[in-house]
Amino acid sequence: MITLVGQRVIPGNPTTVGFAYLLFVLIIASTWGFVEACLSSILATLAFNFFFLPPVGTFTIADPQHWVALFSFLTTALIASRLSDKAKQRALEAVERRQDVERLYTFSRAILLIDNTAPFPKQLVQKLAETFGLSASVLFDRRSGDLHKAGPVDFEGMEEQLRDAALNGTTFADPQRNRVITAVRLGADPIASLALQGAQMPDVVLQGIATLIAIGLERARAQDLAHQIEAARQSEQLRTTLIDAMAHEFKTPLTSIKAATTSLLARPDQPLESRTELLKIADEESDHLKELIDNATDMARLDIAQIEVQSELSDVCQIIREVVASMRIKIESRQVGVLCQEGLPPVPLDRRLVTLAIKQLVDNSLKYSPAGTPVTIQAQQAGGSVILDITDHGKGMALQEQSRIFERFYRSPSVQHQVPGSGLGLSIAHRIARAHGGDLTVTSHPGETTFRMTLPFDRKGEGS
Repeated sequence: MITLVGQRVIPGNPTTVGFAYLLFVLIIASTWGFVEACLSSILATLAFNFFFLPPVGTFTIADPQHWVALFSFLTTALIASRLSDKAKQRALEAVERRQDVERLYTFSRAILLIDNTAPFPKQLVQKLAETFGLSASVLFDRRSGDLHKAGPVDFEGMEEQLRDAALNGTTFADPQRNRVITAVRLGADPIASLALQGAQMPDVVLQGIATLIAIGLERARAQDLAHQIEAARQSEQLRTTLIDAMAHEFKTPLTSIKAATTSLLARPDQPLESRTELLKIADEESDHLKELIDNATDMARLDIAQIEVQSELSDVCQIIREVVASMRIKIESRQVGVLCQEGLPPVPLDRRLVTLAIKQLVDNSLKYSPAGTPVTIQAQQAGGSVILDITDHGKGMALQEQSRIFERFYRSPSVQHQVPGSGLGLSIAHRIARAHGGDLTVTSHPGETTFRMTLPFDRKGEGS
């Protein structure tokens, strides 16, 4: 095309044609590479000589100056091709480096987003394989001695090299299978080793990956340690809270029992009717004390262990009435209404656990509502579940408190020094509802608060 244009459009101007050939060579160099540009330079030189340097139509050059021009053209074309090829390679390398940096950044963000659905090291190698497009990635954790694998291809062999790298900080490579093993160091000490299979990557990228993995593993261990410390702290707080709660709750029945026995001992000859009444009080308060001890024991066990639900078909309305009857001393003169939908079918549930949950909800409503206001317990069927609504008419709670009300030990700052409590009851009731495959929610506004417990007929418990 250049030769045709030079002959037909701009005849007699070899300088312009030479620049056009040179531009063509540069385009070839930037598009393909140096080898292609060299061939193009030679072909362009021959075409330039044959078609534009006299005598035209031959490869003979009559004027020595044309030899100089032709040699200069060829040299310029080759140098320009080389420079263009280098610039192209550097641009490609820059793109690859940018891609490596982007992948490292993506991997670092993925580490921060790892959750607790699976072991941290397992998710770590999965994110690594996905981010860098590896066919296999393996992480050997020196502290636990576990191997964690990810990727579409099974990584077999080299386990000994992985362990050696984690122990001694050595490096291994298998170019035939595109495998590399490197130590994962925290400071100067190796804490793990990493094996990668897939596209080759620069050492700086490999070390960047190893550093991110070391940071991720140490972050996970720090979180585990923090959780252990928090669990120990809360366990100690639980013991203290339960002791305080039991001491407060036990005073009432113990005082009544003590008063009855003291009266009997002081006046053993009093009328039979009076002695019978005092013994009845002592007997009832003993049952109340036993119930308090059982509830405290259940709360302690449920708060630290997995809830095991032993289901049996039960009448929810009957359970509600039994709860109200057992709380008659606490209820005293309060109006507690029970509204049950007629024909409510039985529900598979753990009677002991659901009884405890309803007690906690009713007790909470009694404590946080004025003495002259009623508490209503309503049971009805909705879809595939029985819905229990416990409603009181207290001052209500703020929206931010509603989102935290089921947290263990949480108590509203506005009442924690006015109303006795442990901050455990609602948390345990929530766990019991979830263990039955249902839920416990709260809606509140000034003058009314409703706790809603859902118990499905077809239980698919989530555990605890």
